[in-house]
This record gives sequence, structure tokens and C-alpha cells, in this order.
Amino acid sequence: MPKIKTSRAAAKRFKKTGSGELKRMKAYKSHILTKKSAKRKRNLRKSTITDATNVKNMKKILPYV
Repeated sequence: MPKIKTSRAAAKRFKKTGSGELKRMKAYKSHILTKKSAKRKRNLRKSTITDATNVKNMKKILPYV
């Protein structure tokens, strides 16, 4: 059987935690920051766990992560 290719775009954006969950950074922190409150921007800095509804697709494109 041939090896499955990892999606390099996804590999750069997701990391696996110790318990096997996929960790990601939050979106909407790159531009148009003037209208966003300091509290909102501060919360966007934190990482979060990928939602369970997406995990099946993520495992497919990240077979070795």
C-alpha cells in the first residue's frame, strides 16, 4: 500500500495534544483590529480544541499527526 500524503496546509495549522485531540488557533485576529475590543482580541490569542464534528475529516487529511 502506498503512503497517504499529509495536507501540508493543515499540518502547519493543527497540533496534536497529549490526549490525542487536535489543537488550533482562533480565527479573526489578523486584520481590521481597530473595531474589535481589547477583551475580544485577548481571547482570540488563546488556542482551542477542534470541534468533534470536524475530527473525522481532520484525521483523513492528517494521517500521521
